[in-house]
Amino acid sequence: MEDDSREEHRTPARRRAGNQTLLQKSVSLLSRREYSRRELGEKLRRAGTGEPPEKIEAVLDALEAKGYLSDKRFAEQLVRAKASRYGRKRLEFELRQRGLRPDEISEALAGLEETEESRARAVWERRFSEAPSDQKERARQFRFLLSRGFSYSAAARVIGDAERNG
Repeated sequence: MEDDSREEHRTPARRRAGNQTLLQKSVSLLSRREYSRRELGEKLRRAGTGEPPEKIEAVLDALEAKGYLSDKRFAEQLVRAKASRYGRKRLEFELRQRGLRPDEISEALAGLEETEESRARAVWERRFSEAPSDQKERARQFRFLLSRGFSYSAAARVIGDAERNG
């Protein structure tokens, strides 16, 4: 009885969402943002549709065939969205976590090599207003850049330039 009362209070959109087919649910999710194949598959499994894994895989295959689902497009979008805040290592980690293959990851990150130091400098400038005053502050700024996924060499050049020019 309690479940019926909750059903009455659900909005029509929520009631329709519960009755969607697997394909409709997938397209609805993809209309909001890009997903990697692994992410979308996990989201569909967690949705509690009760569908067997084979059917979910078949829907994912159909979405890829129609061009609605693309790991390459997802990787490019994620890199574009986060490259101004994170270094190559962090971006690579995030792409791996979302189930992309090594060749897809390296292709998506190919253009970042030349900009690693300039992106690290921009992140450093947004966070810190001046060069480190002592060794403790230098270490703190260095750790910050490394935690954002920038390479050791890029962090060293950015902080070294700040100390020379500061």
